[in-house]
Amino acid sequence: MNSTSARRLGITLIVLVSVGYTIIPLVVSLVTTSASLNARLLMVLTAFYWPHFLHVRQAFTGTRSRWLRATLAVQVVATYLPEAVGFTNWSAGTAPLLAGPVLLLLPLRWGGVMVMTMAAAEFWWLQGIWHNVTGSFFYALTIVITGAMIYVVVRLSRVTAELEQARADLAEAAVLKERLRISRDLHDGLGHNLTAIVLKGDLAARLMDRDLPAAKTEVGALVQVAREAAQEVRQVARGYRRMTLADEVHRAVALLESSGIGCQVNLAEITPSREADEALAWAVREGVTNILRHSRATTCSITTSNRVGRTHLEIVNNGLQSDAAQTATDPVDDGPESAQPLGGGLIGLVERAAQVGGTVEAGRTSEGGFRLTMEVPT
Repeated sequence: MNSTSARRLGITLIVLVSVGYTIIPLVVSLVTTSASLNARLLMVLTAFYWPHFLHVRQAFTGTRSRWLRATLAVQVVATYLPEAVGFTNWSAGTAPLLAGPVLLLLPLRWGGVMVMTMAAAEFWWLQGIWHNVTGSFFYALTIVITGAMIYVVVRLSRVTAELEQARADLAEAAVLKERLRISRDLHDGLGHNLTAIVLKGDLAARLMDRDLPAAKTEVGALVQVAREAAQEVRQVARGYRRMTLADEVHRAVALLESSGIGCQVNLAEITPSREADEALAWAVREGVTNILRHSRATTCSITTSNRVGRTHLEIVNNGLQSDAAQTATDPVDDGPESAQPLGGGLIGLVERAAQVGGTVEAGRTSEGGFRLTMEVPT
């Protein structure tokens, strides 16, 4: 049941209950009493039901009129004043209906106190007229039950609407999350492969005239990287991604060395969780991509170590990253090393690390190079 159907059903139920409390006395009065008394009765009913349905409507929509105090006062007067002008036992039919708006429109604590007070007053009033404890208690109890029923019906309708909105918000958030995932994976994965394709294409073009076999080798490697890029795009679209630190380091070494950058690797004997391993692999890919795109490095080192239950990855090169990679500004700290504001790719790494409870730092070294570190729980 959607929120619209729940609201219509709730309104129908409250209207039936509200009319049911007065329809029988009204019919009897129209048949047996004078026209002048019936005219007064219709005026009193109008004074009661107009604010009553107005209050119920406000409760369904979750709004509060600035005239709420006045309309609530009118309904209270129309509930109890007719007793003093000849309509005996009038409040026995109207007080239960008044209890609903009291619970809905006032703070529940105070509304509950007022409803219990109304029930006690009704019991005392009817007991003084009928001298019948059972009948007086029954009518007093209807105030509590009817008020609670109206309150529950309206609240269930409101909760249904809120749940429907929550589902819509969750669906929208899921779509946005998936878009961000695809955007991040394409940036981190496809950008790396495109960089490799460009580098290998340039190298093959330079080798074409002086070393044809080597050029063919590079062209073959370029085709392989292009195939891997196409496969990764399909995996990103389907949501299937599986990267390992060892495989990514192996690719990174091959790519760096083919670009004339010496690479030293020192991987500790550790077995991080799958999520942590993937985060470290993405760090290697992003770090190497930035080295190839934005640095003047000639050497690079990739090192992992175990630090009290946490895996520490460090990628260091001897050529400072350009502003395009790190969006660096003048450091505030004049020490040997200063952290730099992160660019788009590194922000993606921060998000990946945070998902597994890790951290990322990036900044220049005292020797004029650049260091990227990631630490994740083992």
